[in-house]
Order: sequence, then structure tokens, then C-alpha cells
Amino acid sequence: QVQLVESGGGLVQAGGSLRLSCAASGRTFSSYAMGWFRQAPGKEREFVGAISWSPTYYADSVKGRFTISRDNAKNTVYLHMNSLKPEDTAVYYCAAARNFRGRLTEYDYWGQGTQVTVSS
Repeated sequence: QVQLVESGGGLVQAGGSLRLSCAASGRTFSSYAMGWFRQAPGKEREFVGAISWSPTYYADSVKGRFTISRDNAKNTVYLHMNSLKPEDTAVYYCAAARNFRGRLTEYDYWGQGTQVTVSS
């Protein structure tokens, strides 16, 4: 029942910053854990990070550089990306989970993705 729409992708130089947004529909937004994933050309989709309420979880590749936050009043989750590297280039997806189980979470709803390209 949840609809997710990502935005904020684009082209940025290495070392730069970008903020992705994921707008969610539904009055039960605050009850869902939200995750971010990415998929680079020729690569498998990989986990980036997730937030259940306040606690956040990150892949080792982005720890210290990316930050996930959410604004329940706006039904929006954000991915703040700093110190971007060319290897961060990918299509980024947000996802929602009704039952959060940490790294084993099964996500129930997915957005369509937004392209992030980091140039060197």
C-alpha cells in the first residue's frame, strides 16, 4: 500500500555531496523501517543503509560518509551523501519494511530509483 518516490540524484564531482530524498505515501509511514540500496552497472544490488526509528545501520563502504534520516511529519526519508567517490555511482533505491530484522530485513515496498553519478 506504500508508494515510494526517490529524487535528488544527479552528477557530482568526487569529494562532493548530494542528498537523496524518498517521499512515501500512507498514514503509517512512521511504522515502517526504511532502507537505501544501490545498483551499479554490471553489479548486483547492494545494501547501503537503513533506519528503523532512530537507530541507523550502514554498509562498511559508506560508514562515516553517508547519513540516513527521516522526517515523519513530511513522510520522507533522506540519504545524505558526503565525500562521494566514483565507486558510489549507481542507481539508488529506497525501500520500506513492515518488520525490521536488522541486516536480515525483508523489504516490502520499493521505489523506482534515482541515478547518482560521481565523476573523478
